[in-house]
Amino acid sequence: MFSSRSIVRAAAPLRSQTVRQAIQKRLAHAEAKLPAGVQDNAFNRERQAVKDHAAATSDLWRKLSIYAVIPCLIISGVNAYNLWNEHWEHWAHREPLEERPEYPYQNVRSKNYFWGNGDKTLL
Repeated sequence: MFSSRSIVRAAAPLRSQTVRQAIQKRLAHAEAKLPAGVQDNAFNRERQAVKDHAAATSDLWRKLSIYAVIPCLIISGVNAYNLWNEHWEHWAHREPLEERPEYPYQNVRSKNYFWGNGDKTLL
């Protein structure tokens, strides 16, 4: 849908230093709080930071699922319903289809089926 060149051009402003610093400041807004009774060392701080990041990321995907995916599914369902109705309305105005001719290459049997009269399929 989008060429890679247009995506790279659109993302060019995001590579600027000021935008990058603003994003980093926003993401580093608070220091991780450790639970009571846990030593304050680098390992525990890093572990708590990972937990906080996981919670924020899961919250982001939950919000995306609720506020982006569900409305898109509803809109596409309504669109499919409308297209379905338009299609059958169009077919209702057509004249009936003609019978299809029997060609010699259809229903070629090298041996009869072993049920019924041998010529009809199960369907």
